[in-house]
Amino acid sequence: MAAYGRPSLRDLFDESPTPHIAHPPRTHHRDFYVATDGSFREDGGGLGVVIETRDGECVDRLSLDHPVPDNNVAEYRALHLGLDVLAERTPPDARVGVLVDHDQLASNVNAAVLDACRSAVGSPHRLVVPPATDHHWRGILARINGFDEIRAARIASGDNPAHPLANAPEEYGHVNDGPDRCVRPEPLSSGDRPIPPPSRSDRGASD
Repeated sequence: MAAYGRPSLRDLFDESPTPHIAHPPRTHHRDFYVATDGSFREDGGGLGVVIETRDGECVDRLSLDHPVPDNNVAEYRALHLGLDVLAERTPPDARVGVLVDHDQLASNVNAAVLDACRSAVGSPHRLVVPPATDHHWRGILARINGFDEIRAARIASGDNPAHPLANAPEEYGHVNDGPDRCVRPEPLSSGDRPIPPPSRSDRGASD
């Protein structure tokens, strides 16, 4: 289950808005979820990452003391790191849910996903990427294009399980000692599959 007694990442994702993308509860479940957070301090910074399967099993956690020039770079760097780690632990056809507590970052991720699906030139979305994060944004885009499906949810900072990992790496550094492993979610149960509408589910063959 998720760290610190919090709800699983799947539960947090289900209950959170995904900018630009509407998702009915039974159609947006992912195979893996990654929550990231970055912190900025005058004397340095930190990065936090939590990755879980849809069953709530932990794939990896990271808490790194990492100097950054500002909060935006911290947030983008953390997601870049989280997606890099996720790509090493999961198959390329994975459906991924991203959880961040940075409004613009969540919006940019989903806008990039939608734009990648457009065949026409031009985009209705205005990406606002802080200049100092450009290197990490390019890395995020590369990872977005490497997964089968991906979308981002905006969660509150206090609900983000990666938040304490990013803000107190000196206290949570032990989580980095976990084994590198590839954890696959359990096969979908009947409860995870879409329920047919009443017009089809209750009708007999003669109808």
